[in-house]
Amino acid sequence: MDLKCIFGLVIIVSRISLSFTLNVNVVIKGSTPIAETDDNFVCATLDWWPTERCNYNQCPWGKAGLLNLDLKKKVLINAIKAFNSLRIKVGGSLQNQVVYGVGEVKNCPNFMKKEGSLFGFSQGCLPMERWDKLNNFFNQTGVKVTFGLNALLGRNKSQSEKGLWAGDWNSQNARDFMKYTISRGYKVDSYEFGNQLSGAGRGARVEAEQYGKDVIVLKNMVKDLHPDPKTQPKVLGPSGFYDEKWFNVFLEVSGQGVVDGVTHHIYNLGPGNGLNLITKIQDPSYLNQVAQTYKGVFNIVNKFKPQSGAWVSESGGALQGGAKDVSPTFADGFWYFDQLGMASTYNHKVFCRQTLIGGNYALLNTTTFIPNPDYYGAVLWHRLMGSIVLAVTQVSNSDLRVYAHCAKKKPGVSIIFINLSKDSSFDVTLSSYEHHRRNLSSTDVAKPNFEFTSHLNREEYHLTALGGDIQGQIVLLNDVPMVLTDTFDIPAMDPKLVNASTPISVAAHSIVYVTIRDFHAPVCV
Repeated sequence: MDLKCIFGLVIIVSRISLSFTLNVNVVIKGSTPIAETDDNFVCATLDWWPTERCNYNQCPWGKAGLLNLDLKKKVLINAIKAFNSLRIKVGGSLQNQVVYGVGEVKNCPNFMKKEGSLFGFSQGCLPMERWDKLNNFFNQTGVKVTFGLNALLGRNKSQSEKGLWAGDWNSQNARDFMKYTISRGYKVDSYEFGNQLSGAGRGARVEAEQYGKDVIVLKNMVKDLHPDPKTQPKVLGPSGFYDEKWFNVFLEVSGQGVVDGVTHHIYNLGPGNGLNLITKIQDPSYLNQVAQTYKGVFNIVNKFKPQSGAWVSESGGALQGGAKDVSPTFADGFWYFDQLGMASTYNHKVFCRQTLIGGNYALLNTTTFIPNPDYYGAVLWHRLMGSIVLAVTQVSNSDLRVYAHCAKKKPGVSIIFINLSKDSSFDVTLSSYEHHRRNLSSTDVAKPNFEFTSHLNREEYHLTALGGDIQGQIVLLNDVPMVLTDTFDIPAMDPKLVNASTPISVAAHSIVYVTIRDFHAPVCV
């Protein structure tokens, strides 16, 4: 029996289940946006970790670090090109131990295991020859680059306070690196200052007032080296876990017009060796808890009004490399796509997935480079969900998560449905609040439950797990297994056209994208 027959048999068997169907009405308000994202909202990271980095008795990084990744791998190139274009953030835990092999830096060693050092590794170096190759790769694949700078150079470990690094930042190596980058014509969209130094820090921390003073130095340096505001890279920070007091002090000290984007990290699933990760991922009340973090950052951004708003510049779900039996599986999408939806609702401009490749939480398999299930949903989000975020109301069932945006390609709206339930399917009807209001007389009471009737076929993308195994690593799109072609190309990801008079069917444990071209949403015109 060939592979296609086996896939087909498993699909048929998987449909024979004990699940039941519930009717749900979803109301979309399209008169005013509730938030707006960057066009390159979906982002992925590339990290510095060497092969020797291990957690939980495993070493999941392989040769996926920035210094040893095979940049000629066709699968990798095609996977990035499919986004057209993908934002990549260069950085991670070791970035505060990276020096750049230019200017006064003559010796450029690799990271080495070193007991007692930050994260157990010595200082490492980015040779300019490798930076050249990375930029050729970025140009070839159409990447928009955010680069994480070392923010510990020049500082010294405090003798009295554990983890604290004191003193002014030494900016000379960063300046030399930027000058080299400019001289070669390389484009960096934004520079992020340091990694996880905010609040209590992770491994190391810097006081908020000191960080604020140093980010002013960075901003002035960027302006000096890039005098044309049109081509000037953005300055981002602090790239750490949200701490309200620390973030407030840092932004007060740095002042208006210095930080372009406020960046923070989300790892709300806890350590990668947690025993109940699969339960957390499917628990709506657990997923809702992180909204407090998004709300806090949202409020601080509204207070200080940085030009580029709030970013999640790193989020891998589970800490320290991810969870090997959950992060690379279909189930992780229940967490990931809900995070994309929640972050966009709280007016976050960018969401960077840790990682593109490397560790267990990567979008691509670290060894084979073959896309993991979350990759395909990320591509669909990037292609379908536009920057304008719409308000959605759905009170019937907490297991059904719904987010709506203006469609990326006008006209219409695009909606993502995330069904956390293993037992319940949903038949969804849509209501257009504005459509109903337009048909009210002056004496009518507004009831936003007018069922929307489309005249065009809907475009639907149903993501499900092969055989219903949500901890498997093969995802089906409209019942077709997503496997690379013989030439290592990403498979076609076409919608199925569905009669618009029928409810939207959301199967148990599925993720569904829907684009409706004639849905009445004034802000999407």
